Amino acid sequence: MATMKEIIDFETDSVKEKDMVNHPPHYNEAPIECIDAIKAALGDGYKYYIQGNIIKYMWRYEKKNGVEDLEKAQWYLESLIEWLRAR
Repeated sequence: MATMKEIIDFETDSVKEKDMVNHPPHYNEAPIECIDAIKAALGDGYKYYIQGNIIKYMWRYEKKNGVEDLEKAQWYLESLIEWLRAR
């Protein structure tokens, strides 16, 4: 039987191997990815949601997650561009 530390270490290592920018595991537990549900629910308002997330990650990157937050801002910017081109 695994110790609590072994379980925690295993869970931590599993999360580190996941793609925390493009497909965080905590947003992929349902049949539809969270971002796709948001896009469907917001319709044209989706662009404002995306813009807010770009601002959020640019605002906090120096104080919180550094490059990872910049990559998230970039992901949202690319998502916005893709969404606009598809319209």
